[in-house]
Amino acid sequence: MMRTNEHKVMRDPIHGYIHVDLQVVWDCINAAEMQRLRRIHQLGGDFQIYHTAEHSRFGHSLGVYEIVRRMVNEVVELHAQLSEYEKTLAMLAGLLHDIGHGPFSHAFESIGIWKHERYTLEIILQDSEVHRILKKAHPDLPKDVADVIANTYANPLINQLISGQLDADRMDYLLRDAYFTGTSYGKFDLERIIRTMRIVNQKITVKESGIHSVEDYIMARYHMYWQVYLHPVARSYEGLLTMAFQRMKDLYRIGDETLSKLEMFHPFLKDEPADIDALYRLDEAAALYGFSLASRGGDPILRDLTRRILHRDLFEYASVHDQNEVEQIREKVKALSLHPDYYVFCDSAMQRPYSPYKRNEAGHNIWICTAQKELRELSEVSDIVHAVCQEKMKEDKKVYFPKEVL
Repeated sequence: MMRTNEHKVMRDPIHGYIHVDLQVVWDCINAAEMQRLRRIHQLGGDFQIYHTAEHSRFGHSLGVYEIVRRMVNEVVELHAQLSEYEKTLAMLAGLLHDIGHGPFSHAFESIGIWKHERYTLEIILQDSEVHRILKKAHPDLPKDVADVIANTYANPLINQLISGQLDADRMDYLLRDAYFTGTSYGKFDLERIIRTMRIVNQKITVKESGIHSVEDYIMARYHMYWQVYLHPVARSYEGLLTMAFQRMKDLYRIGDETLSKLEMFHPFLKDEPADIDALYRLDEAAALYGFSLASRGGDPILRDLTRRILHRDLFEYASVHDQNEVEQIREKVKALSLHPDYYVFCDSAMQRPYSPYKRNEAGHNIWICTAQKELRELSEVSDIVHAVCQEKMKEDKKVYFPKEVL
């Protein structure tokens, strides 16, 4: 692979510097599809609670690339076992793994047919700028990068770097999201984990001496999910987005003129997948402009929902235990002359930070390499992780509704 004419570095609050010395990586970073990620928030609705959580998918993608770059160069067995092509492949998969994300992270996925994972693969495999850069560097790169991201590449070691229980994606977003939300929940010792990584039987493992750092990583996942990612206010904001998108789809289906000025959303309201060009044009700036237009439009429901999104007039929420409670709230909403299909929504959040698979698949478990060179699954050697795995799955059911109901 061609090297850059000089070693490129970019300052980063998590990793200190992002290092680039491969031309194909540098060209992909500067491609239009990657630059679009600067205009997509990393955290869907959490910037509504943690006001400094304004970081982008672009920064996270660079961070994942940097962790992969360090792994393939600093983990001795990885460096020895992977060819230069495979190291480059792994770094590119880390860089490009989120390139198909739509606005507002996962909340946008309720509007379209394809999820972000499908768009990521389409961008890499179709005639995009990123595809052309990869193809020029090596004719096999587009398909191989797509296979790694889809976790189907022939070499399981490379797949584990991007899609495993201890992968570069999770490690970067925990540290990055903790930093930008101003919380301490997501912190763990990345340096120690990389330093104690070993390759045994085509599995990424951690030396027994690094087990405490892995325990911290598991607990970081637990706390970040419940304190940040699944925060009920963030879920309220994302629920409003879902309701607004659903109203757009319903209006589009009947040909309502309200949507005539909201062309940026039209490709995603049809009963067929929007193409990658439509996704490229719809970043968060375009979506927010669309919401601004809709908040002054003719449909009273869409007008109110988009106003609430723009002005942070979010729905209240309450824990719910059965459908009767939801129906009571729906009746109160009807009494306010509001449509309950758009003004009442439920969600159920479930999360366990680590759940080992029974089958012996490399990327699905975290493996500890003992002093006797035996492989043990993490929950077998860590009392803390064993206790977490034995706990009943934590679930949080909420119903959301306008504050006027209270």
